[in-house]
Amino acid sequence: MDVMFEPSVYPPLALGFFGLATGYLIWGSQELFGWPKRDEKVDRAMGVWGIWLPGLCQLLAGVILFVGLTWFEVFKEPPLYMAALAFTAYGIHWFALGWDRYRGNDARVNAGVGVAYMVLSALGATVFFAVDDWPVGLVFVGLFAVYLSKFVMSVGVPVAERVMGLFRLLTAAWLLYLTFAVVVDFTLSYDWPT
Repeated sequence: MDVMFEPSVYPPLALGFFGLATGYLIWGSQELFGWPKRDEKVDRAMGVWGIWLPGLCQLLAGVILFVGLTWFEVFKEPPLYMAALAFTAYGIHWFALGWDRYRGNDARVNAGVGVAYMVLSALGATVFFAVDDWPVGLVFVGLFAVYLSKFVMSVGVPVAERVMGLFRLLTAAWLLYLTFAVVVDFTLSYDWPT
C-alpha cells in the first residue's frame, strides 16, 4: 500500500535562518567588539548558546527538509536539497563550534573546517543564484566571507577575527530579514523577496 502525502508549502526555512542569525549576533559581537570579554565563563555561555540555538535550529531544519524531500516527498522544489544540506551541515558545525568553545579546545583545527565550509558556501551561492533566488544566494556569500575569515584567523592572522565578526553581524542582519520575510510571506500572504 502506497501512502502519498500532499506537498507542503511550509519548509522550515525561518527556523534555520533565525537560529543562525542569533548565533551570529552572539558570536559576531564578541569577535568584532570584544564584548563580552573572553574568559572561561563567557566561553562556556557562548558554547551553550552555539550548540542549542544555531546548532539545534539548523540541524532540525535540515533534517526536516531532507525527510520531507526524500521519505515523504512533501517538498518538491529542487533548491531545497541545497538548503537541507546547508542547514544540516552548518547545524552540526555549530554543535562542534559550541562544544569546542565550551571546553576551551584548540581552534587551530578550524583551518580545514574553513576550507570545507567555503566550498559548501560557494555551492550554496551557485545553486541559489542559478535559480534566481538572490536573497538566499546573498546568505551564502556572507557565509563564504565568514569562513574565509575563519581560515585566515586559524592560520595565525589575529585581525581576521574582527573581520569575521563583522561578516557574521552583516550576515545576521540579512538572516533576520529573511526570517521576518519568510514568516510574513507564509502567514500573511505577503510577497517579500525571500
